[in-house]
Amino acid sequence: MLIKRPQDIATSEITQESVFHSRRKFVKSLGLAAGAPLLASSLRANVPNVDEELTPESIVTSYNNFYEFGMDKGDPARYAHALTTDPWSVLVTGEAAKTGRFAYEDVIKGLQQEERIYRFRCVEAWSMVVPWYGIPMKQLLEQFAPNGNAKYVEFTTLYRPSEMRGQGSVFTGIDWPYVEGLRMDEAYHPLTLMVTGVYGKSLPNQNGAPWRMIVPWKYGFKGAKSVVKIRFMRRQPKNTWNILAPREYGFYANVNPAVSHPRWSQASERRLPSTLFNPNRRPTLPFNGYAEQVASLYAGMDLTRHF
Repeated sequence: MLIKRPQDIATSEITQESVFHSRRKFVKSLGLAAGAPLLASSLRANVPNVDEELTPESIVTSYNNFYEFGMDKGDPARYAHALTTDPWSVLVTGEAAKTGRFAYEDVIKGLQQEERIYRFRCVEAWSMVVPWYGIPMKQLLEQFAPNGNAKYVEFTTLYRPSEMRGQGSVFTGIDWPYVEGLRMDEAYHPLTLMVTGVYGKSLPNQNGAPWRMIVPWKYGFKGAKSVVKIRFMRRQPKNTWNILAPREYGFYANVNPAVSHPRWSQASERRLPSTLFNPNRRPTLPFNGYAEQVASLYAGMDLTRHF
């Protein structure tokens, strides 16, 4: 298998062995080894941190929807150790000047990584506040030079049933691999992040190692985990949950307390940690509290139809 560097795509091809360095060593060099502190944050004024109590790390890394490993919230933490994430590569296709298969280390090398403390809102009406660490999506995508025909970008996640036990289950009803997509202006928005770490450590397998999407004004299912393919497209891609249940899950998935899920209200949410006697419920904010930053992206759209 030939792996190409983005900057060399037109001039040379490089063997897998020459470009796949140890991801553990590479991540350690970024200061994201297990237990290491975060690198200095370089947040811009238009990328606000959330001034709210963080959800404990033990919950962030143990309460997950990652159906590739099972339907229970604890299944990812229980079984994701089987996933091999080193080496890793990403296939880039579609409406871009630089396409091909690239080593993960080469794709992120030299890109600015930032700490972002974001609200995380699941479509199931629970939420967290999480200190992510990663690369602004615009930085990541621009290196592939998408052309003027690229109106959308599609992200496909890993399909490896031998290590991801949920992909062999008939109970999920999902046609693997998992696929998500964004408009290019959404992907290029300063809030959109390709996450590589959490709580000062490299991203755990159960949270989508080695990298995953975070679009904080959208429901969590938009955050594709363990991404292996990026495709620049002229037309809107089909995302997995919209294919599976189109009445319940749209393409946009913007957090909207005024638009209920067909089976429950989205007007409020359960902030973790919570208990039966202290459910810790609070009103859900439009666009998950990021309306000032992102509402203009949807000016003139009927958000009850484009949900």
